[in-house]
Amino acid sequence: MAGASFRWILQLHRDVPKAAKFYSQGLDFTVNVCTLRWAELQSGPLKLALMQSPSEHLMENGHSSLLSFTVTDINSTVTKLMALGAELDGPIKYEIHGKLAAVRCVDGHMIGLYEPV
Repeated sequence: MAGASFRWILQLHRDVPKAAKFYSQGLDFTVNVCTLRWAELQSGPLKLALMQSPSEHLMENGHSSLLSFTVTDINSTVTKLMALGAELDGPIKYEIHGKLAAVRCVDGHMIGLYEPV
Protein backbone atom coordinates (compact mmCIF):
# COMPACT_ATOMS: atom_id res chain seq x y z
CA MET A 1 0.00 0.00 0.00
CA ALA A 2 1.32 3.45 -0.93
CA GLY A 3 1.78 6.24 1.59
CA ALA A 4 -0.29 9.39 1.71
CA SER A 5 -0.01 11.78 -1.21
CA PHE A 6 -0.42 15.53 -1.06
CA ARG A 7 -3.82 16.73 -2.32
CA TRP A 8 -4.00 20.53 -1.82
CA ILE A 9 -3.58 23.44 0.57
CA LEU A 10 -6.92 24.75 1.84
CA GLN A 11 -7.66 28.33 2.85
CA LEU A 12 -10.91 29.64 4.31
CA HIS A 13 -12.28 32.87 2.81
CA ARG A 14 -15.35 35.07 3.20
CA ASP A 15 -15.60 35.71 -0.58
CA VAL A 16 -14.28 32.77 -2.61
CA PRO A 17 -14.60 34.37 -6.10
CA LYS A 18 -12.74 37.49 -4.88
CA ALA A 19 -9.99 35.32 -3.37
CA ALA A 20 -9.73 33.28 -6.59
CA LYS A 21 -9.35 36.53 -8.58
CA PHE A 22 -6.65 37.66 -6.12
CA TYR A 23 -4.55 34.52 -6.67
CA SER A 24 -5.20 34.24 -10.41
CA GLN A 25 -4.56 37.88 -11.32
CA GLY A 26 -2.00 38.65 -8.63
CA LEU A 27 0.08 35.45 -8.72
CA ASP A 28 -0.91 33.88 -12.07
CA PHE A 29 -2.67 30.81 -10.65
CA THR A 30 -4.90 28.90 -13.06
CA VAL A 31 -8.50 28.65 -11.86
CA ASN A 32 -9.73 25.08 -12.41
CA VAL A 33 -13.06 25.48 -10.54
CA CYS A 34 -14.72 28.52 -8.98
CA THR A 35 -18.15 28.72 -7.36
CA LEU A 36 -19.47 30.98 -4.61
CA ARG A 37 -18.43 28.43 -1.95
CA TRP A 38 -15.44 26.55 -3.44
CA ALA A 39 -12.50 27.12 -5.79
CA GLU A 40 -9.58 25.05 -6.95
CA LEU A 41 -6.53 26.82 -8.35
CA GLN A 42 -3.22 25.55 -9.61
CA SER A 43 0.35 26.78 -10.05
CA GLY A 44 2.56 24.04 -11.46
CA PRO A 45 2.13 21.01 -9.18
CA LEU A 46 0.74 23.15 -6.31
CA LYS A 47 -3.03 23.02 -5.82
CA LEU A 48 -4.77 25.62 -3.69
CA ALA A 49 -8.36 25.07 -2.54
CA LEU A 50 -10.45 27.99 -1.32
CA MET A 51 -13.59 27.35 0.73
CA GLN A 52 -16.21 29.79 2.01
CA SER A 53 -16.38 30.15 5.75
CA PRO A 54 -18.08 32.61 8.09
CA SER A 55 -15.72 35.35 9.24
CA GLU A 56 -15.61 34.10 12.84
CA HIS A 57 -13.85 30.90 11.67
CA LEU A 58 -11.20 32.53 9.49
CA MET A 59 -8.45 33.28 11.97
CA GLU A 60 -9.30 31.81 15.35
CA ASN A 61 -6.74 32.71 18.02
CA GLY A 62 -4.98 34.99 15.52
CA HIS A 63 -3.62 32.06 13.48
CA SER A 64 -3.70 31.99 9.69
CA SER A 65 -2.15 29.92 6.95
CA LEU A 66 1.06 31.18 5.41
CA LEU A 67 1.75 30.70 1.73
CA SER A 68 5.17 31.58 0.34
CA PHE A 69 5.93 32.19 -3.33
CA THR A 70 9.08 32.78 -5.37
CA VAL A 71 8.48 35.60 -7.84
CA THR A 72 10.57 37.15 -10.63
CA ASP A 73 9.77 40.79 -9.77
CA ILE A 74 8.74 41.45 -6.19
CA ASN A 75 7.94 45.14 -6.75
CA SER A 76 5.46 44.54 -9.57
CA THR A 77 3.94 41.57 -7.73
CA VAL A 78 3.39 43.65 -4.58
CA THR A 79 1.86 46.44 -6.69
CA LYS A 80 -0.53 43.98 -8.41
CA LEU A 81 -1.55 42.36 -5.12
CA MET A 82 -2.14 45.71 -3.42
CA ALA A 83 -4.35 46.80 -6.34
CA LEU A 84 -6.37 43.63 -5.65
CA GLY A 85 -6.82 44.50 -1.97
CA ALA A 86 -3.67 43.18 -0.24
CA GLU A 87 -1.84 45.12 2.47
CA LEU A 88 1.93 45.17 2.72
CA ASP A 89 2.96 43.87 6.16
CA GLY A 90 6.15 45.87 6.76
CA PRO A 91 8.65 47.06 4.17
CA ILE A 92 10.20 45.01 1.38
CA LYS A 93 13.48 43.67 2.79
CA TYR A 94 16.64 43.59 0.72
CA GLU A 95 18.74 40.65 1.93
CA ILE A 96 22.02 39.37 0.50
CA HIS A 97 20.23 36.35 -1.07
CA GLY A 98 17.27 38.32 -2.45
CA LYS A 99 14.23 40.47 -1.69
CA LEU A 100 11.52 39.48 0.80
CA ALA A 101 8.04 40.86 1.35
CA ALA A 102 5.01 39.88 3.37
CA VAL A 103 1.48 40.85 2.38
CA ARG A 104 -1.94 40.07 3.81
CA CYS A 105 -4.56 39.06 1.28
CA VAL A 106 -8.15 40.30 1.33
CA ASP A 107 -9.14 37.93 4.16
CA GLY A 108 -6.00 38.52 6.22
CA HIS A 109 -3.98 35.44 5.23
CA MET A 110 -0.24 36.08 5.22
CA ILE A 111 1.58 35.63 1.91
CA GLY A 112 5.36 35.60 1.74
CA LEU A 113 7.12 36.70 -1.45
CA TYR A 114 10.74 36.00 -2.34
CA GLU A 115 12.73 37.29 -5.30
CA PRO A 116 16.11 35.55 -5.48
CA VAL A 117 19.22 37.48 -6.56
